[in-house]
Amino acid sequence: MADWKHERARVAALTRSRKSNDPELIEARRNLKSIRLNLYVSEINKDGSGLPSETAGAVALMLLQGGDK
Repeated sequence: MADWKHERARVAALTRSRKSNDPELIEARRNLKSIRLNLYVSEINKDGSGLPSETAGAVALMLLQGGDK
């Protein structure tokens, strides 16, 4: 998994020279969010308790639908 600090630096560099709707900048921001989400989920699961099944199901559904719909 990529280092989130490296990806954050990439986003910062692209932000200085690109418009906010630039496809490469949008992808870099999405990658950064994905990396941070993976790290957060890993932290939640570190102690073995995880999320309650109802919460995990709701989060999974949002991810599959592409957001809060």
